[in-house]
Amino acid sequence: MNKRRTVGNNIIFFKSTEMLCSSGEKVYPKNISHFELGSHQLNNLLVDIGKRSSLSTWIKDNIKKKTCCFYVQDASEGICKCGYPKVQHCDEAIKPEEYLGKEWSHHKHIREEPTDAYGDISFGGLGQKLGKYVRISSATPPEHLYQLMTEQWKLSLPNLLISVTGGAKNFGMKSQLKDKFRRGLIKVAQTTGAWILTGGTHAGVMKHVGMAVRDYTLSSSSMEGQIVVIGVVTWGIIHNRQKLINAEGCFPADYSLDEQGQGPLSCLDINHSHFLLVDDGTHGRYGAEIELRARLEKLISEQPLGNKESGVTIPVVCVVLEGGPGTLNTIYNSMLNNTPCVVLEGSGRLADVIAQVAGLPVSKVTVVHIKQLMKRFFGQEYKNFSEPQFIEWTKKIQDIIRMPHLLTVFRIDEEKNSDVDVAILQALLKASKNEESTGRQSWERQLELAVAWNRVDIAETEIFTEESQWTSSDLHPSMFSALVGDKPEFVRLLLENGVCVRQFLENEERLYELYANMPGCFFSRKLVKQGGKTRRDPPSSTGSNKVSLIHVSEEVRHLLGSFTQPLYGSPRHKTTKDNVCLTLPSKAPVELPCYGDDSTPDSVSDPGRDLFLWAVVQNNRELAEIGWEQCRDCIAAALAASKILRKLARESRDLDGEEAKEMRDHADYYETQAIGVFSECHTSDPQRAQKLLIRMSPSWGRCTCLWLALEAQNKRFIAHSGVQSLLTQIWCGELSVENPYWKVLVCMIFFPLIYTGFLSFRRDEDIQREVERTEQQKLTMDSGHTNTKIKQNLRGSSQTSKIKPLNCGSRLMKFFHSPQVKFYWNIASYFGFLWLFAVVLMIDFQTFPSWRELLLYVWLGSLVCEEVRQLYHDFDGSGFRKKAKMYIKDVWNILDVLSIVLFIAGLVCRLETSDTLFYIGKVILCIDFIIFCLRLMAIFTISRTLGPKIIIVRRMMTDLFFFMFLLSIWVVAYGVAKQGILIQNEHRLDWIFRGAVYEPYLILFGNLPTDIDNTQFDMNSCSLNATDPLKPKCPILSDDNTPVFPVWLTVILLCVYLLFTNILLLNLLIAILSYTFQEVQDNTDTIWKFQRYELIKEYHSRPALPPPFILISHLVIFIKGVFVRSPAQGHKYFRRELGKSEEEELLSWEAFMKDNYLSSTRQEENHSMEHRIQDTAEKVGEMSELLERDQKMVSSRMAKRLTKLEEQVTESTKALRWIMDAMKSQGYKSKLEPPLLSKSVDKDDGESSGQETEDEKPPHTYARQLQYPGSNVTRFPVPEEKVSWETNFTSYLPPVYNQQESDNSTDASVLDKYRNPGGRTGIRGKGALKSLGPNHKIHPILTRWRDGERTVLEFLAVWKDAEKCYCLPGGEAKPNETLPLTLERILGKKLNERIKSDLQAAEQIYKVYVDDSRNTDNAWLEATVLPLHFEKNNPVMSQINTIVESTLSSLQHFQWQEVSIKTCLCPYQREALRLIAQRHNTNF
Repeated sequence: MNKRRTVGNNIIFFKSTEMLCSSGEKVYPKNISHFELGSHQLNNLLVDIGKRSSLSTWIKDNIKKKTCCFYVQDASEGICKCGYPKVQHCDEAIKPEEYLGKEWSHHKHIREEPTDAYGDISFGGLGQKLGKYVRISSATPPEHLYQLMTEQWKLSLPNLLISVTGGAKNFGMKSQLKDKFRRGLIKVAQTTGAWILTGGTHAGVMKHVGMAVRDYTLSSSSMEGQIVVIGVVTWGIIHNRQKLINAEGCFPADYSLDEQGQGPLSCLDINHSHFLLVDDGTHGRYGAEIELRARLEKLISEQPLGNKESGVTIPVVCVVLEGGPGTLNTIYNSMLNNTPCVVLEGSGRLADVIAQVAGLPVSKVTVVHIKQLMKRFFGQEYKNFSEPQFIEWTKKIQDIIRMPHLLTVFRIDEEKNSDVDVAILQALLKASKNEESTGRQSWERQLELAVAWNRVDIAETEIFTEESQWTSSDLHPSMFSALVGDKPEFVRLLLENGVCVRQFLENEERLYELYANMPGCFFSRKLVKQGGKTRRDPPSSTGSNKVSLIHVSEEVRHLLGSFTQPLYGSPRHKTTKDNVCLTLPSKAPVELPCYGDDSTPDSVSDPGRDLFLWAVVQNNRELAEIGWEQCRDCIAAALAASKILRKLARESRDLDGEEAKEMRDHADYYETQAIGVFSECHTSDPQRAQKLLIRMSPSWGRCTCLWLALEAQNKRFIAHSGVQSLLTQIWCGELSVENPYWKVLVCMIFFPLIYTGFLSFRRDEDIQREVERTEQQKLTMDSGHTNTKIKQNLRGSSQTSKIKPLNCGSRLMKFFHSPQVKFYWNIASYFGFLWLFAVVLMIDFQTFPSWRELLLYVWLGSLVCEEVRQLYHDFDGSGFRKKAKMYIKDVWNILDVLSIVLFIAGLVCRLETSDTLFYIGKVILCIDFIIFCLRLMAIFTISRTLGPKIIIVRRMMTDLFFFMFLLSIWVVAYGVAKQGILIQNEHRLDWIFRGAVYEPYLILFGNLPTDIDNTQFDMNSCSLNATDPLKPKCPILSDDNTPVFPVWLTVILLCVYLLFTNILLLNLLIAILSYTFQEVQDNTDTIWKFQRYELIKEYHSRPALPPPFILISHLVIFIKGVFVRSPAQGHKYFRRELGKSEEEELLSWEAFMKDNYLSSTRQEENHSMEHRIQDTAEKVGEMSELLERDQKMVSSRMAKRLTKLEEQVTESTKALRWIMDAMKSQGYKSKLEPPLLSKSVDKDDGESSGQETEDEKPPHTYARQLQYPGSNVTRFPVPEEKVSWETNFTSYLPPVYNQQESDNSTDASVLDKYRNPGGRTGIRGKGALKSLGPNHKIHPILTRWRDGERTVLEFLAVWKDAEKCYCLPGGEAKPNETLPLTLERILGKKLNERIKSDLQAAEQIYKVYVDDSRNTDNAWLEATVLPLHFEKNNPVMSQINTIVESTLSSLQHFQWQEVSIKTCLCPYQREALRLIAQRHNTNF
């Protein structure tokens, strides 16, 4: 049957594989006979097949490829215009009827078909050997690709997208730069969870990225942190791509790297994890992926980052190594899309060109300078470039360095650029600072990015600076993200910078969100299960299991114990849109189940506890440690965490043993923390420390620290001297701890001695201390230096704090109610019980019970009543069920029950008239006496000497039980063999037991048998036919009555038996007991101190009278409980509720002690030998690195200086030659242009400035953007030095464009009449403007004072939804118009006329040429700014405010903004505001 099932499994595997690869490269098992699949393996296989089938279906529905459908032969024979050979075209493409007579067109003759290449790709060699790939059309929507990567490939959403671009051919880098790039790239990807996007081929910059990933993969021992590297490659340039083709997908496809035979094509890089193979239908043509890659990057940059409500999107950064003209276009387009770029200086070619000019003013970046740099860094390739290309590149480079906030140059010789990862993250933060948003929004966005990247170092140096002023509420979103994202270092940093936990968790809904976003753990699974049990309504359509805080409270109470109260009170339920039960804080007090006679208030709000508990239940030690530091009730919190984790470890033991072990380790850690803080408290003030132990904690279900420690089995905490001191005080009751035992025993007999001072009470000690304190106060008051007010306070305190001494009756009651005295009386009573029991059994066991025996029965009845009282007495409020469980678990209680049951059984048999039953009853009572004597050991557990020894005996008995099981095997084996050899068919059971078990057992103690040797055989010692019941049966005899058994065999068996039992097993028992003794001896003191509590608690609650007089106490308790119904007496020594002020004072002191403990712990760690060695090693490493860096910096600077000196000498030589040629030509110009003498520029920082000085007014820039807005027209590139009309620009050939006219052939003579005053723009005609020449814009600036003190001036701004920013109201208008028509539609005719009349009298303060992207050489914008100020009491203001309020919901709404330099406006509008602020004498 099993064989048939295995064969069936193999058939399933074979068929499934055949289904997946039905054509092309099919993947079959190499040896089907080797596959022996079990049910678990089969299930995994079926799940894997299901996933692949789902992926195949999705790809077939959404992903296409491109193929040529019209074969037209190119210059090469047998090659189509698309680049593919004729044989790779289908028959329809070779003879297309519908395309006959037409020319080949890429747009018309390339069609889309379902893709035929996808699946897994396997590489040989080192690196990430298994990746994923798919062949996609160049027209594929990027949304489909994003869905493919996140939903089908199951990639985690990125926190950062790194687009690496540069040289596509192999190039070399310096080893130091190469190492820094690889190390920094992997570090930033690993710490931030980034995706790396490259070209995907095994060449150039992509190869460097792949090598970085390979180094990381080889050095990493875990695949959890696998780096996601996505290669976007052109399908038509991939070498060996035929191996990837399979219509049903390849799982996997084997791909080998073949650089020798690739020719003009390229191989895929083996270290990339994912590939998007972009197919445009052509072969051998690079660059088909550029457009799709840009669209994909743009889509990813629009996706929300982390918390969707924050509005922060996934940041994108472009990293540039080396590169050529294509890389320049990539950088230029990226920066126009506000993507920051990091350029690595020293990587070669274009990267070095940009790095050289990054620190120069734009006016210094000329065409000549760019030519020189290109010639220097491009080498022989420079000869292939034309003049128009230099002009275009110069223009683009000028635009690049004009955006310094988006450009970062990483220079290896600078100290602040320690690594590439820091440069990348700083570039992103620098870009976010300069975005058009308010300062607070910018800081918040930077913080969200830093949290998403988990880069505390960046946040410390770049965000939490003196410039930024944070409030707690500002940091709450980041705090939530850091907690949910498990980033403890960030949580600690946020707490250090102002986050208040109380404010953060002030709203209970945030705590609910924390539990709703809790990562997968054992507790979260319990919550989901609990929510499923209690939810009555059907599950939601999404299938998500959501729980409320009431479920959390129930689970935590289950983990802490039923003796606690719910941490979160009964909530009021509010149903949201998603039908999720949220819990809101209840205002009215809620009645909760209580224990004892203590009243129960509603659950208290404790944010520190909530944060700590949230971290503990998910077993997150680092976050829990931070939360514990925020707890005020820290000792109770640590003990509660230990209890919770131990309970979780027991429940999860069967599911995950490793997780359970980790929970137990964390529980021990929290116990250690509790011991540390309590030790600090006990050292400072023992009385206060003891108060902490018995104080009921409202934050932890009104439970005490002492009880939490006992429930959590925290033996080390209970064994602490402070806890033991409290237990000793409870043990002594009102008696002083200093009383010797003999004094107590003497007073038990001669109790009047307690009135003589022979025995001291604790009240007497308190009175003595009070007297000493009063005398000290009197001395202080008698001194003449004391303030009168202080004297009054001392006098008042002395009067109110007087302690009354105990009277005679109180002393007697306190003495006999002391647990210590109760214990001694019960010992005496128990010895009396045993003496009476022994007398009855040995002397006075008559047919009719005597008065002694009747007294014994009464005495036993009192013991039975006491056991019943202990069972039902709920000392700690844990409930009867738990009390019963605890009672049964105690070994001594089991002995008590067994002894009572045996006594009752013996009594029943003893009272029968039958003599046999009478005797059986006596035997049972004799055995019961043994058990009563063994029970005596429990009494001595209180002894410091005997208590630990009893613990050792109990452990040894456990070992002895398992040893006896092993020994019994040898005993029975030898006994049965011996009995079978010697005796023939013995039928008497008693003699069978003697021969098979009893006699072999006696051999262990030296009683050697005599019946196994013929020489010692005696016929009188046995019965021949077993007729004598008092003699054993004789062995098999011969005719002469001698035994016939083989003596040699029986002797050998005895020798072997003695060898294994007496020598081996007995010595093994000695070794086991010795090991147990040694193991337990080290912990016996701790265990004894822990178990001591149970005895103290028992005698504390025990009635004062000993048995049998205890029956009187039981009768009184019964009458009080049943008839009087008086509540149980509270146990103030074990549980105490403090007043509010006293509790606040105690918690503050505890928090102070906790801080002292943490600081001392950190100090010890810093002074430990391991920390010193590690610190020394780090310092030595830093020093060596600094020395190496300084050495390289010095050599690099020297090389740069020498290079500059050589250039200066060369240029000076050229200058002298030019002067000589000029002089020789007698006044005519030389044939050579005068060289540009370079200036020594110190570039100490890697950031570009690109800013002009105040004396130099930069020419228009927006009007020279290469892409004209709203069209496909590209401007002629105009470098900055060619903007002026006075500058000669012979190659200037701008296109003509008129948007409102279909014909762009405007008469040149007409255009020449209008010349842009700002200079050349690179385009002629009207463009998108309405007319040639100036196009007027009017901006009325309406201002007001915010308050009556005239401190803040505001202006009316309008929101432009297209630009996503505010600007001045107004628009284009005719020259004679006072206001644009657009304002009239918004303001209304009446208000518009009123403002018009005011504007006509207003003074024009600003008229300027507007640098607009719509400007052309012949049409431009000019703006006029008219100020208009209104006071608050002006009736026009009320109309304006009404309009402002009515437009708030529209896309184009008004709002009053402060006149400030921080306001995001274009330059000319900002200048107008500056002039208006100057007119009103206010700051700008």
